[in-house]
Amino acid sequence: MNQPPSVLFVCVKNAGKSQMAAGLMRKIAGDTIDVYSAGTKPGDAINDLSAQALSEVGVDITQEKPKLIDLQQVRDVDVVVTLGREAHVAPVSGTQFETWDTGEPSERGIDGVERMRLVRDDIAARVADLYNGLKDQRV
Repeated sequence: MNQPPSVLFVCVKNAGKSQMAAGLMRKIAGDTIDVYSAGTKPGDAINDLSAQALSEVGVDITQEKPKLIDLQQVRDVDVVVTLGREAHVAPVSGTQFETWDTGEPSERGIDGVERMRLVRDDIAARVADLYNGLKDQRV
């Protein structure tokens, strides 16, 4: 039986960007890709504005919990995507690594849910590109 490709999304707190990426990937990929998310220094809860911005596009992450990155999982997945400038994951042989510098709308004076919508849309486009690259790589 074919095993789906797998991806791990990582940010610092695993409360916003990595959870958004995972939720968006699950929405478009269904069970064709195994999707995980984690943080290098997990927060206590999902970012409310991230959850709100995702709910606007039919993705519910309100039941998710921030999780600490598992180094075995880093070795086991096909792709590790680090979101933002602050999180760092040491590369391991055999795993593809990508860094998505998603930008920060607050640096341009955009805050609140509008900020999260811009972050969501940026991540959604990147997730779609990654999905298109992975969907035919069933092993």
